[in-house]
Amino acid sequence: MAIQVPVVRVGVAAIVQDAQGRMVMGIRRGSHGEGRLQLPGGHLEVGESYFTCAERETLEETGLVVKAERFLTLTEDIFSPTQHYITIFVLCRLVDETQQPQVMEPEKCESWTWKSWADIRAVIAAEHGETKVFLPIVNLLKGYPNIEALTAGGGSRYSLN
Repeated sequence: MAIQVPVVRVGVAAIVQDAQGRMVMGIRRGSHGEGRLQLPGGHLEVGESYFTCAERETLEETGLVVKAERFLTLTEDIFSPTQHYITIFVLCRLVDETQQPQVMEPEKCESWTWKSWADIRAVIAAEHGETKVFLPIVNLLKGYPNIEALTAGGGSRYSLN
């Protein structure tokens, strides 16, 4: 039996919004948090910026070409005694507003759809807890109950350029 060594990992989550302010959300598959709503994202690679990671992971997972434009915040997410993540949330804009997300990695994601913050809160409320929403998103909503104000208008409104 292999012993799991505790490490802290860095995850990046891309908040990609459509013109109505809804975000690309998927259902996790084949990993911790399976069956829960997630944003596109993944592990930060050595030497990679978190903006590049958000763009790469979104393309790999959804087929959407995005431009990362603003660091939003980070959360500390302790899944178990051996699974501890720091998740960086990045606001991104669609390069082409007509694009629709596709399942590019079916072993990692069941489906992609557009959901609002209200939709996500409704899922949490319906489950009387956090069971159907991935922990970093739950922690984001706990830390930023007015998240809509921070993400209004998508990434371009908050461009660092």
